[in-house]
Amino acid sequence: MKNALIIGITGQDGSYLTELLLKKNYCVHGIVRRTSSMARSRLNHLYSNREIYNKFLFFHYSDLMDHTSLRRILLKIHPHEVYFLAGQSHVGLSFSIPEVTANEVGFSVLSLLEIIRDMSNPPKFFHASSSEIFGTPVQSPQNEETPYRPISPYGVSKTFATNMVQTYRDSYNLFLVNGIMYNHESSRRGENFVTKKICNYAAMITKNNSLKLPLGNIDVSRDWGHAIDYVYAMWLSLQNEKPGDYVLASGVSNTLQTFLELAFGFVGLSWEDFYLFDQRFVRPNESNNLVGNPEKAIKNLGWKRKFELSDIVEEMMEFELQNINLEK
Repeated sequence: MKNALIIGITGQDGSYLTELLLKKNYCVHGIVRRTSSMARSRLNHLYSNREIYNKFLFFHYSDLMDHTSLRRILLKIHPHEVYFLAGQSHVGLSFSIPEVTANEVGFSVLSLLEIIRDMSNPPKFFHASSSEIFGTPVQSPQNEETPYRPISPYGVSKTFATNMVQTYRDSYNLFLVNGIMYNHESSRRGENFVTKKICNYAAMITKNNSLKLPLGNIDVSRDWGHAIDYVYAMWLSLQNEKPGDYVLASGVSNTLQTFLELAFGFVGLSWEDFYLFDQRFVRPNESNNLVGNPEKAIKNLGWKRKFELSDIVEEMMEFELQNINLEK
């Protein structure tokens, strides 16, 4: 039985990856922060299952900045695979907390690479990079050879980490992978992301049509996929013979307005009646024309997506509507 360590196990991607690895008969270990609450909403169905928790699924308390405890955990469990999915991941918020973002997203990866380099049997390592490393790209769609041009503290931090993974892979002959991931959504998306906000408001407006949805620029374009497809690509990348970098994307660009149309259209409403432009949500510097070319992942890993944008919005809207009805 393989051991896998997921750093960021309680997030959207971490929860789906946990389910995937358990199905593939892994023993899954996850890093969690010590908090006053034991609620792990995305993992409750596993945490409460006595046949899984503390038999095939284990939590370890640590923090991205606590390098001593991270080293101790890795040396204790000796994982075959490590997945780094953690850190402050909100692009807009990174302008407000750039130092936290740089430490969690950038320097923590370097610390982990140093720990892995010192291990007698180094594990395979997946780093969740981001399309934000391309910033304002020089070409569209982007691929693994597209130059990095980050324009946000988050993008700069991810670029640092991505370059470090490449450097350590080439310098120390380690199995290290960058998954350059484009926007990926699901019903488990975090509360502070715009796609979750849109679906939540669309559902609430079905109960109270006096509400308005405050948003920034809705002309921005993004490449959206489903988190389930992307965590499958993560796993595939560590099963390959050789390590490398892979763009994980749908290859299709859509505007935020399109997402609005799909979400509000699902409940028979017109988004124009509820959209309210709010300057507070306009970023100091906005990435645009981010659309990826996943050809390498498709060819080298045999990766195939299952979800289109319409499927994703439908799933998210059904989840929000169910929550609204439960609250009522």
